[in-house]
Amino acid sequence: MFNLPPVILWIVALLVAIEGISQLVTPEAYLDLLQRFAFVPGRFTFAFDPARVTAAFNAIPEDAELQAQAAHFFLGDGKPQWWTPLTYAFLHGGWLHVGMNCLWFAAFGSPVARRFGTPRFLLFCAVSAVAGAVAHYLTHMTDLQPVAGASATVSGVMAAAVRFVFQPGAPLGESLGFAERAHEEHAYRQPALPLRDILSNRSAISFLSFWFLANFLFGALPTPLAGAGETVAWEAHIGGFLIGLLAFRWFDPPAPSLAVPLAKQ
Repeated sequence: MFNLPPVILWIVALLVAIEGISQLVTPEAYLDLLQRFAFVPGRFTFAFDPARVTAAFNAIPEDAELQAQAAHFFLGDGKPQWWTPLTYAFLHGGWLHVGMNCLWFAAFGSPVARRFGTPRFLLFCAVSAVAGAVAHYLTHMTDLQPVAGASATVSGVMAAAVRFVFQPGAPLGESLGFAERAHEEHAYRQPALPLRDILSNRSAISFLSFWFLANFLFGALPTPLAGAGETVAWEAHIGGFLIGLLAFRWFDPPAPSLAVPLAKQ
């Protein structure tokens, strides 16, 4: 953990601190936190098509009184909260949730942060979070369940890492020993894998297959990361991952001179 880039350590510390505060405050204060900063898709739809949200709400007869209270609470004044497609990524649903996200963020965000540099990396994380919110919104336009978690951002950095970490001489590539790869800065600046070549790279396609299978299972089966009445927003994961793959080249700083030839066996 002491070799992690400072930006990764600070983000992990911030996520843990926010979760700690969420655990310490009263339930009422925590709900207020969700209302202000979690992403609620139906609130955006209600702003321009309130009848659609009302019709979807009325179509669910069970627990009508409880749902009415939740709808009133999360719809608030009916105006969209434009900051929430970003701020939802700082909230989590418990220590297991934030712990898993921080673990994967540290593992895959570190090589991306070293390659991009801090300003580009922070902007990339923000874009991944917003892309996740957009993907979730397009599939849950009338949903009033708040969305929280950094999983879309984590998925974005995972996808960005796929573009270069499996290249020869890169952190997970061939030709260099593990100790060398971990300490040589040029390992993070190997040429990126073109999108058209990803499907021909065995390591990359294995990782992609595992990732999409895991997210399918998240959506199809109950998981420990979701509590009673809660679901995993796997569509947001897909949105973050796709933007990580497709937008990588817009954030990747040009530095062809730092790439090194293959080491001799």
